Amino acid sequence: MSADRVSADQVTAERTGGRLVVVGIGPGDEAMVTPQARAALAGATDLVGYGPYLARLAVGPEVVVHASDNRVELERARHALGLAASGRVVAVVSGGDAGVFGMASAVFEAIEQGDPAWRGLDVSVVPGISALLAVAARVGAPLGHDFCAISLSDNLKPWETVERRLVAAAGAGFVMALYNPASRARAWQIGRCFEVLRAVLPEEVPVMFARSVSRTDELVTVTSLGAADPALADMRTLVMVGTAETRVIARADGTSWVYTPRGVAAS
Repeated sequence: MSADRVSADQVTAERTGGRLVVVGIGPGDEAMVTPQARAALAGATDLVGYGPYLARLAVGPEVVVHASDNRVELERARHALGLAASGRVVAVVSGGDAGVFGMASAVFEAIEQGDPAWRGLDVSVVPGISALLAVAARVGAPLGHDFCAISLSDNLKPWETVERRLVAAAGAGFVMALYNPASRARAWQIGRCFEVLRAVLPEEVPVMFARSVSRTDELVTVTSLGAADPALADMRTLVMVGTAETRVIARADGTSWVYTPRGVAAS
């Protein structure tokens, strides 16, 4: 971007007085909301986001809350940008990290497709603790080597694409963090996912189901790919699938640590 363009953008932002920050508020525990995220939320005149995420926040009476349903991310982003363009200081709230299957991508998609004036707004992204990091810390160190994140939702991509990515990631030796594993409308997909992976990976590969990680109703189950029960997954669950190198260490209390060694032997 040229210096002239930067200058023009700054003038536009200063003239409107509006700003927009996309904030990741972590997986659920208040202790996992970063100081930077708290500061961004505290400075906002308006909070925009999915209703259950906004409900996790303590909001003063002077702050305007704009709650919306799930699966309207682009409309939510456009609404937030319109508020910022009118001079408001807007925080778009996203669970986990806003850049990992969160609202940051929707905001920039809306900017690219929308009102050219939005390109002159002061827009920033505040990172948060993603669910995959919270789950990994909870069980040990399963992300100690190469890993990837895949959403099992086919709302925005064909299921055939999901299957190709699962096969490619498993064949390449990536630990996989599987987001959006199941919902009322998509109860079958996690079961099909395990079928696909069993054709590529050994049945002994560790699988972790982490429901509501860091919250009071947290439930973490460590099992194997061969024994993995799709019924353990819902939309509050992140499923993590290890590799042939991933190890499970039995603890004295009957639970387990899971880790993936930092190195891989030459083939």
